[in-house]
Amino acid sequence: MAASYWLAWFLWLSGSVKEMEPGTGILPTEFYFTALIAIIPGYLILYNTFDLYSSKRTAKTTYEIFNIMKANTIGLIAIMVVLFAVNIPDFSRGMVGVFYGINIVADSMMRKYVRSILRFIRKKGYNIKHILLVGYSRAAEEYINKVTSNPEWGYVVCGILDDRVPVDAVYKGVKVIGDIDSLQAILPENQLDEIGITLALADYDRLEYIVNICEKSGVHTKFIPDYNSVIPSHPYLEDFGGLAVVNIRRVPLANTANMLIKRFVDIFGAVVAIVLFSPIMLIAVIGVKTTSKGPLIFKQERVGLHNRPFQMYKFRSMEVQESEDEKKGWTRKNDPRVTKIGRILRKTSIDELPQFFNVLKGDMSLIGPRPERPLFVEKFKEEIPRYMIKHQVRPGITGWAQVNGYRGDTSIRKRIEYDLYYIENWSMALDFRILFLTFFKGFINKNAY
Repeated sequence: MAASYWLAWFLWLSGSVKEMEPGTGILPTEFYFTALIAIIPGYLILYNTFDLYSSKRTAKTTYEIFNIMKANTIGLIAIMVVLFAVNIPDFSRGMVGVFYGINIVADSMMRKYVRSILRFIRKKGYNIKHILLVGYSRAAEEYINKVTSNPEWGYVVCGILDDRVPVDAVYKGVKVIGDIDSLQAILPENQLDEIGITLALADYDRLEYIVNICEKSGVHTKFIPDYNSVIPSHPYLEDFGGLAVVNIRRVPLANTANMLIKRFVDIFGAVVAIVLFSPIMLIAVIGVKTTSKGPLIFKQERVGLHNRPFQMYKFRSMEVQESEDEKKGWTRKNDPRVTKIGRILRKTSIDELPQFFNVLKGDMSLIGPRPERPLFVEKFKEEIPRYMIKHQVRPGITGWAQVNGYRGDTSIRKRIEYDLYYIENWSMALDFRILFLTFFKGFINKNAY
């Protein structure tokens, strides 16, 4: 965008600006390029609105170019309206029109080039997504047809599970590798990127059972119906080359633009918070070091994005203990392991402040579901339906469940309900609302022992 803008200025105005004299009505170069401060973010928002930053593995190039044209047309109109509203008659409308044309052509060519590179890489066997289909049906055959005829999409069907078709039956090189109950043994191996539910209509009574197993594993799950005409057009629907694919759960943060916006806000917010809270952290450092022996920072393994473990930081609030003792359970009320200064740190959430460094590292976000230790994850995923969905986004320092009172020794099931609501309804507005509520509800907590 910036390059297109510069080229438009160069072709339309560079000669005029060089010959500029006072009173000629031609604006200086600095004024034109200062406008980029508003134009670039505005166009990025428009591109995100017109779905130009979501996955394009299967989308048609014409669809993408059409959306580029729509976004640029709205952008052109917006610039013209602003110029009229603030009364800048000397800002060249001709240059804006040239930018409009160049940006559409340049962006379309750039995206076409990137798409070509990605498809070449995928044909060579890289950047591949491995899919397991559950259910042998017309939908399964059509899905396999699409994948095998479009290797540039980068999908590989690893096999099919079905109760009606015998093991080792083959369709276009894809084998039936077991019955549907085999899913519970296959998923823990963690070799799959996605599960495609392609049940025949006669087997739809097993759909809920299969979805529960898939969501317990945390693997992204899609439903490819055997009878497409009953599926309405809805945000959960994905166009897989003309085949309706319904995502079992909508996750706005799976969108690349949303993910990048949130990550930018996380980094900026973490830096500001570290500077803002540095006097408090200094006092905490002195308090911990002078009241008990042991390390200043307590590191504990937690489970984060995509089920990956990471080391979460806290100011140490307990006496140093053996790792096996530390793993036994949650801190209880009047826990003798907690130091005097530790009780204050826990009650005011000051012990959590080092997690801003986890945010900078990319392990955590400012806002998101709170991460748990691996042993509790293993326990809860068996006991609580949909528990593992929380690992489809980065864990947070604070979250929707916490500002609604579900923190510490409270109902895990209710906490998960709030976490799932956050995951499915994420927006920057919701993040800012949670951040605002944290200042009033999140720091002092009666359940923090």
